[in-house]
Amino acid sequence: MKFQRIEDMRVDHDLSIKEISTYLDCNRDVYSRYEKGYRQIKISMVIELAKLYNCSTDYLLGISNVKRKLGE
Repeated sequence: MKFQRIEDMRVDHDLSIKEISTYLDCNRDVYSRYEKGYRQIKISMVIELAKLYNCSTDYLLGISNVKRKLGE
């Protein structure tokens, strides 16, 4: 399953796949597969991305279209 918003948030924040993969301490190709939906993203990585982008995990995963700050 592709989570388009994960890619959109990265692009909106002017970050490269390499920068995000370094932040998450994972291989660049692994992160790229997360964005494309070829590999299931770990919940721990979703949480770290939500912290980075200061948004809810629901928004990040496309479950909600309401962009709330993390913890709201």
